[in-house]
Amino acid sequence: MDRVSLSTEDRRRSERTSAIIRVELTHPAFGTLVGSTRDISDGGAQVHIENELIPPVGTEVNVIFKKVVGPVNAEPVAMKLMHAHKNVVGLMFLAR
Repeated sequence: MDRVSLSTEDRRRSERTSAIIRVELTHPAFGTLVGSTRDISDGGAQVHIENELIPPVGTEVNVIFKKVVGPVNAEPVAMKLMHAHKNVVGLMFLAR
């Protein structure tokens, strides 16, 4: 059987929705980073970070999604940084 390389899109379990939502990523080692989603799905989100400090791949962060008048989620959600390119990161939701 030939090995077939699946593209990232083919491996996705959840459909992405294009959305711009303000986010705050927090971690004890680097404090709070601010950014905004480019897209989001049931499995995670792609986030554009506003500053140049990007945590290493594998870092678990707490994330609050914000709208103009307040947070979308009252409690931070646990997410894991799965990939990073320049100041764009892929975050995966973690089960608590």
